[in-house]
Amino acid sequence: QVQLVESGGALVQPGDSLTLACEASAGTVGSYVIAWFRQAPGRKREGVSSVCLGGTAYYSNSVKGRFFASRDNAKNTVSLQMNTLEREDTAIYYCAAGPTCGVLNPEDYTHWGRGTQVTVSS
Repeated sequence: QVQLVESGGALVQPGDSLTLACEASAGTVGSYVIAWFRQAPGRKREGVSSVCLGGTAYYSNSVKGRFFASRDNAKNTVSLQMNTLEREDTAIYYCAAGPTCGVLNPEDYTHWGRGTQVTVSS
């Protein structure tokens, strides 16, 4: 079983960049599709990106072209680089492990981290 820990959340200004990391404290990320989700106050959890076992990444329309996900299996880590951040990106960001790449339905993911807060504000 894999246990995931997110890090890198911060308070940033609109237009800034930020990189989140999802590290496995137990198990190996290389055995799973790893997805990023986010949840803003009062809103449903939203899929952001999923990274396939081979490294191909899929993105939601809301972040496509601004966010880039990658995995480094040697470091047991999946990263989410977020560029040109907007106030609407403010949320708790979670990573999760699952079986099927390209799917961003939270119900399909079985192992979740506790999240890291990203706040975009001037």
